[in-house]
Formats: sequence, C-alpha cells, structure tokens
Amino acid sequence: MSKSATVLEQHRSHPSNKTMRALVYGGPGLKKWTEAPKPQLLHDTDAIVKVDITTICGSDLHILKGDVPEVSIGLILGHEAIGTVESIGTGVKVVQVGQRVLVSCVTSCSICRFCREGRFGQCLNGGGWILGHLIDGTQAEYVRVPYCDTSTYPVPPGVSDEELLMLTDIVPTGFEIGVLSGAVAPGDVVAVVGAGPVGLSAIKTARLFNPRSIVAIDLDNKRLDQAKKFGADVVVNNGTSDPLEQIMKLTGGLGADVAIEAVGLEATFELATTLIRSCGHVANIGVHGKPVSLHLEKLWEKDVTITTGLVDTRTIPNLLGLVESKKLDVSDFVTHRFKMDQMIEAYDTFSKAGTTGALKVTLTP
Repeated sequence: MSKSATVLEQHRSHPSNKTMRALVYGGPGLKKWTEAPKPQLLHDTDAIVKVDITTICGSDLHILKGDVPEVSIGLILGHEAIGTVESIGTGVKVVQVGQRVLVSCVTSCSICRFCREGRFGQCLNGGGWILGHLIDGTQAEYVRVPYCDTSTYPVPPGVSDEELLMLTDIVPTGFEIGVLSGAVAPGDVVAVVGAGPVGLSAIKTARLFNPRSIVAIDLDNKRLDQAKKFGADVVVNNGTSDPLEQIMKLTGGLGADVAIEAVGLEATFELATTLIRSCGHVANIGVHGKPVSLHLEKLWEKDVTITTGLVDTRTIPNLLGLVESKKLDVSDFVTHRFKMDQMIEAYDTFSKAGTTGALKVTLTP
C-alpha cells in the first residue's frame, strides 16, 4: 500500500455519520462535487474548521493531470482556506472554538528539526504539504486541520477574506521560493518566466526590495498586461520576441541578476537558466511533472545558484502585517467568484485561464 493510501485510510479511520459536500479526486482528469463524510477530530492537536472561503491552485491542476501520483483516489482536494473553528482537540492551547482563522497550505508540527528551522514544508512529523495531497483538503464545507495551533493564524480586523486567502499559499510561494530564495536585492534586474498567479506573486513581492527592473516573460499577452499592473517594468512575449535580447539590453550584456521560473515546464526552466548572469540566482517555483535538462556544460563555470523548494509559509505573519498596514496590496489577484456548488464551473474557468483571464477564483458556501 502506498504512503498516501495509508495516510488517507488513517485519516478516515473514524467514520462519521454526518456528511458534507466536497470536491473529490477520482484519478487523473476526474473530479466530482459530491457528498463526503464530514471530518472528525482524530488527534488532540486537531481542529475542525468550517470553510468560509477557499480557492483553486495550480497544484490542483497538476494533480488532475497526474503529475502528483501520491494523491489517492477519493481524496478531497484543496489546501487554502479561511474559516471558523467548529471544534478542537483536547491538546489545543491557542486556537479557540468560534475563532476565525487563516489555514496555512503547509502544516507544521513545530518541534521537528525542520519546523524548528522554519522549514515547515519539510516537517518530519506528518506535516508539510498534506492538505489536499495526503489527507483531505479544503475544497469542502469542513476541513480537519492537524497541528492547528501552529498551522493556522488568527484573522486580523480590517482585512477581507479574499486578501487573507491569497496569503494561505500563492503570495508566500512567490515571495519565499521566488524572491527570498532568489536573493532579490535593491538594484537587481529580475526576470520572471511565467506571468500566471505565482509569477505575479513573485513580481508583486519583488517590488518590496526595490529592484532596478522586473521583466515578465510569457506567451499570453493578457497575462503580460496583468504583469504590468502587478509591477513589471518590462514585458516580453517570448513567442514573438527574444527575451534574452531584452535582458542583455537592460544589463549591458551581463544577464539577469535573478531569474524566477514560475511555470513548471522544461522549456521555461531552460529559458530561466539562459537568462541568468554569472554569479546569479535561478529560483525555480514551478511544479515539474516531468524531468528537465540541466545544462551543466554551460552553467558549471558561471557560479550560478539554482534553488528549488516547497513553500514553508513561514512568512505569513510578516505578510499579514504588510497587508494589514496597507504596505502590500493583494486584492487584485481574485478575478472570478463562485459558490461552492459551482465548483466544477470554477475549475473549468480556472483551467482555461488563457481564454477566461482567470487569475484566482474564490468559492464560498
């Protein structure tokens, strides 16, 4: 039996006679909005959260393409939510029943080696990216949140649910895995390959570091128009123009200081590595479902740093403060709004972003 199947079986080892509606994974290409068991408390550090608002992530589309084989048939998808705590385990010390919370996409035990280092995505005690991946997730009316004291954050006053929802995954991902891992610094030229939601997140949060220029690269002119609104100084359609030529003009022939890959394809990863200068940083955010070529014959002598990573969400408190103080505006990510019973329509809209113009969609009860 696979690890994911074992975890799912354990997750449902206490069946409930109560049901709810949820988006259930049926295997590659298959999903259904249907009845599912309402989650129950399994551990003393759990909370059951009533979902007030959730969304769909590019990772969910990767799951449906079959790129994430650990996901078991029958799993409830989704890993982002704002909700109201309905019940808590006996070991919960901070979270309270009735409290509204931001549910992080990454779960932290807080005590293992990696969690103590702030690397929650690598949690050794059953945390990391588990919601909608190894255990039932947030695209449902209710969700069980393990380690809720260290995997949720109180909802601050004066910030909308839609803004908060962007801080559960998409904004921390662009910020941590793109901007911080890429070591963006004042005066840098930053190339962002891919102007989808995560690329736009990287663009928006890179501006916090006062780079000299941010260059957005994509094949979709609508996405590039969005990139300008999110803070890109230069946009390049790499279907009609040569992004390397544009980068070289900006940098006097050196190349980009930081190249952020935000798609998850071999071609976009290779493009990012061609744009980088000697001693530069390539930060890979994209979820890759297939192998890519790493041209060390060209890169080995350039002293290039290449980073990959799963978001840790350790920056959520900082981002919450920036949003609450109006220093960071994340209100422009949401383009489409649905009710939960419109989940299949929402997926269709989000998956056809080239036609619909969708960035992030929201779903409410």
